Amino acid sequence: MPRRFDLLAFDWDGTLVDSAAHIVHALQEACRDLSLPVPSETAARHVIGLGLKDAIFHILPELEGSRYGAVAERYRIRYLAGDAAIKPFPMVPEGLARLEEAGFLLAVATGKSRRGLDRAMKTLKLEDRFAATRCADEGFPKPHPDMLLQILGSLGVAPTRALMIGDTTHDLQMAANAGVGAVAACYGAHPRAELERLAPFGCFDSFPELLQWLHDNA
Repeated sequence: MPRRFDLLAFDWDGTLVDSAAHIVHALQEACRDLSLPVPSETAARHVIGLGLKDAIFHILPELEGSRYGAVAERYRIRYLAGDAAIKPFPMVPEGLARLEEAGFLLAVATGKSRRGLDRAMKTLKLEDRFAATRCADEGFPKPHPDMLLQILGSLGVAPTRALMIGDTTHDLQMAANAGVGAVAACYGAHPRAELERLAPFGCFDSFPELLQWLHDNA
């Protein structure tokens, strides 16, 4: 069967690495540290994938702008305290290698900062696996299409030849805004029902299941 896509663009947190629970904990603890309202797990999971400023705005809508920096700093401290324990989902390193060997270009479009993504990729020895990466602090954050459009432009890939793979509605909305198809990783931050409402090509309960679909359909 002819290949449908040349480029596979992955989200990072909740799609390639099992970090959603740690992000939720770090957001909640940052708020506790500063005696601010603590978001529920559902609210904290919803903002995973957004840039940090947007995430803070959503979980603390009444917070004065002058306090955003303090919340962001406490979040970074709490996140880094457990950063080393974050691991890829099963089959991610092998699966990415298999996809690259099959001839796909691989990319990352993430709500992480550049510093955070580079650190994570180096720790997990995945820094050489991707042809392009874009982060929330390098343009407009999700669901704006900017990150995906930058990746497409840098690699010379048409939107119709690219596929976005993510675990949040922000990922799927970004893909739609960029004219790119998408599939959903239902093992990450957002519930399956929310992802299915955005009509991705498929919804998958594990990375190996996603990998098999890509092998058979991408």
